[in-house]
Amino acid sequence: MVLGSQFLDYHHTPVLLSEVIAGLQPRPGGRYIDGTVGGGGHAAAILEASAPDGRLLGIDCDPAALAAARARLAPYDERVTLVRGSFREIGRLATAAGFTQVQGVLLDLGVSSYQLDTPERGFSFQVSAPLDMRLDPDAPVTAARLVNDLPEQELADLIFRYGEEHGSRRIARTIVEARQRKPITTTDELAAIVSRALGGRRGKIHPATRTFQALRIAVNDELASLEAALPQIVELLAAGGRMAIISFHSLEDRIVKQFMRAEAQAGRLHIITRKPIEASREEQQTNPRSRSAKLRVAERTQG
Repeated sequence: MVLGSQFLDYHHTPVLLSEVIAGLQPRPGGRYIDGTVGGGGHAAAILEASAPDGRLLGIDCDPAALAAARARLAPYDERVTLVRGSFREIGRLATAAGFTQVQGVLLDLGVSSYQLDTPERGFSFQVSAPLDMRLDPDAPVTAARLVNDLPEQELADLIFRYGEEHGSRRIARTIVEARQRKPITTTDELAAIVSRALGGRRGKIHPATRTFQALRIAVNDELASLEAALPQIVELLAAGGRMAIISFHSLEDRIVKQFMRAEAQAGRLHIITRKPIEASREEQQTNPRSRSAKLRVAERTQG
């Protein structure tokens, strides 16, 4: 099978693993959905905790992730169902797979180590790679298309809204000037342009970090997908079932927090985590990408 070798290299350390299990409280016979199954790390722990007969539906839009999850979860065999798709359609996908009135749903909104560290995916500016950034490799819009085609004002708005980058206008202007000379096609080209626009400032993060975040969010329509998925998750949960959402930046966390509060006020959810759970110092040291992770958990009420 041609897909083989690169998928075998899929690696991703699941963040807040023990905290997710404590929050979801998997039990034997339960039915669970991992809407961002990735390499299967969280899913394996849920299946372990719900042995011998708990079942899990794993969803991911990335075929590399599904191949890795299929290999990792092979020991659980018939207890696992894996489907390709976006979690923004979690209701339809779960219903089609026979997973309704479930005991738990997990979303881990982070980009995997495999995706970040595979140059051709175009998420990182550490090496020269095509400007791609698609979580679903079959999706129609790439970062290169946005960078080269969007009008200057729209590009500035995108970088400001999704990257919370206050230098967005300067960045957009410099990008437009550069692309008039030749198309911007690689990650290192864009990183250099952004750095130049911001005067090559130096701090804890690279000058292009916020711009790359903004483009990734836009390419994958991440915030709209999250907003679409959350009410579907509530409908999928049985009374007493729990939803656990791991976010990695303030825009996502704000959406989750506000949604859970509104649903709690409406009597449909009981919030378990009054404040988001963050990674321990030990986990942050062993897995630096856990530093920005925030976990929020809520339970479906009888209402």
